[in-house]
Amino acid sequence: MNTKLIVRLKRKRKLREKIKSLGLYRLSVNRTSKHIYAQIFINDGAKVLVSASTLDKDFSLKYGGNCEAAAVVGHLVASRAKDLGIKNVVFDRSWFKYHGRIKALADAARSNGLIF
Repeated sequence: MNTKLIVRLKRKRKLREKIKSLGLYRLSVNRTSKHIYAQIFINDGAKVLVSASTLDKDFSLKYGGNCEAAAVVGHLVASRAKDLGIKNVVFDRSWFKYHGRIKALADAARSNGLIF
């Protein structure tokens, strides 16, 4: 198996174990080359409470694969979570490193009222 994939899977597994032990809402982030997605789950992942992505009708930018678009998605998911009364979440970046678009989304969500 590819060593890069092994490192990513280890990072993902370690992060998910830590999140399950905390028992809070989970802000999960997924990114592709063209879009970024964010969802807030109950800890077991059975029900999506809030979601936002660059494919939403509320998304205002033309291109969804940059840091500016990630910041808009972070703002959207945080404002929708505030409407439901969700303030404390655990940030689940899956196997993505915390930089670039992932960091821009997290910073925008924090500045809009979510507490990680």
